[in-house]
Amino acid sequence: MDALRALTMVFVMAMGSLSGCFGEDAADLTVSDSDLTVSPDAWAAGDWQWVEFTSTKDLVLYVPHFVKDPVTEYVQNGTIIDVDKGEEVGFLILPSARLDLATLYIAPAGESAFPIRAANESWSTWMARGAPHEGGVYRTTNLDDGLLPWTNTSNSEVDRRVPIQISMERRVDSTLEENQGQAHSEGWVDGRAVYEWIAMITDETPDPLDPADGAKGYLDRWIGNGNPAYEDAITFFSGVLEGYGLDVTVHRFQAGTLWAVNICGYKTGSQVPDEWLVFGAHFDIAPPAAYTPGPSVPGYGTRTGAYDNTAGSSMILETAESLSKVETRRTMVFCLWSSEEEGLWGSSSWTQEVATMDVTVTNYVNLDMMGINWPGDWVLSCYIGPEVDPDVIDQKEMYELAEWVGAGQLGLEYEIERGWAAWSEDGEAAMWTDQYTDTVAIYESPTARSDHEPFQENLGTITMGWNGVVDGYPCYHRDCDRLSQMESYMETNNATGEQNLVESFDVVAWWATMTFLSLDQKPVLNVI
Repeated sequence: MDALRALTMVFVMAMGSLSGCFGEDAADLTVSDSDLTVSPDAWAAGDWQWVEFTSTKDLVLYVPHFVKDPVTEYVQNGTIIDVDKGEEVGFLILPSARLDLATLYIAPAGESAFPIRAANESWSTWMARGAPHEGGVYRTTNLDDGLLPWTNTSNSEVDRRVPIQISMERRVDSTLEENQGQAHSEGWVDGRAVYEWIAMITDETPDPLDPADGAKGYLDRWIGNGNPAYEDAITFFSGVLEGYGLDVTVHRFQAGTLWAVNICGYKTGSQVPDEWLVFGAHFDIAPPAAYTPGPSVPGYGTRTGAYDNTAGSSMILETAESLSKVETRRTMVFCLWSSEEEGLWGSSSWTQEVATMDVTVTNYVNLDMMGINWPGDWVLSCYIGPEVDPDVIDQKEMYELAEWVGAGQLGLEYEIERGWAAWSEDGEAAMWTDQYTDTVAIYESPTARSDHEPFQENLGTITMGWNGVVDGYPCYHRDCDRLSQMESYMETNNATGEQNLVESFDVVAWWATMTFLSLDQKPVLNVI
């Protein structure tokens, strides 16, 4: 009998530990995944789609994805709603573009809180490891007077809930091959579109009918009075942004003896128009001050500047097109800066002017030199600032937002874990020079070598940005900075350089876009 009792106790204890792994506690046994019908039962990854829910009993549903409120049309990061027996509830959802499963949770009627994953992991990993109920998310009032409740987080322990996972597949462009980046060629934003912008802008095919630069692309974008190629590029970029329906302003200002230009497209927020979210990248390229072709000879100068910074400029064009189509609470500004190579003249002038206006720039996202990074054998850096204390995370909320999107929405939890270890051991400088495999590093940066620096200094704005290898790129500020050279540096054993570049652009485009959507609902302010 004693042996039988012991075996019984072992069985009971084992069942207790396994119950969390199977996704529900005793309190959740009143609902099961069969109680909720989701239509469609398979989703298109990375696309807005109308989803309807019906239930065989009263229950509560948690949707941890971006949703669009049917009344306000504002985007919000998740919702918790009641679904009554026999009721049909529907709204627009934007699931991840880079995962093959979308996760939902249900709980018995009357509940209002759900456990949540850690910022640096995915829902699938969280469920598989039977994570403890360390923190939760609860339903709160929609502050936009919309239909869908908002969510907020707490440190309270919350019972396990019942997961429902929806299969997803991303649409692709069937005219492309796999080695051309077909897998990341469709969606609300996509990496292939960024690649094609770069290819078009840096096209060196001779064009005798173009007096500006004699080429089909938009080359020679050097600041200078009377530089026809510079003016031609300004006309092109401003025209693209105007085509998106943005209110475009060409800001001309004097820097020394030269006139420089910033191109900014504005989408006025309908709720808090005097709070601005700014996306920025410099469109100028290194001028031929000491023009020397080839990576082995010292000297600066490039005609195309594919990596620095046609890549960032193209990312602005892709993300601005998508974000310009959604209703926003805050004013969104998409800027192409000039004269970054001369010393941040463009962004410095713009931020100094804005500092005199009755507006607040809550957040700034910088895009400069991304592409030669993960999934190639280089680090993709996501840098946050300003930073004061190198031994602690000063901007914790922004850091966790970067993790939440990168790990949970983009599926980069393993790469982010490796990135933290690499950055902790080797420091930021190594991220810009050395080769690393499967590495994505999120860190607070004390270094501000790009257009995010004036936002921190002149406006006190918290910033986030992305870049790949910098000083370790032999074509940095040189004639060989071409798209073909980027491809050669991104070749790996399992993919072509073009395929890896497209995926790289896809990751940054989605990371930046989802970050902006989150910041429109709830800005993250500088705590320093």
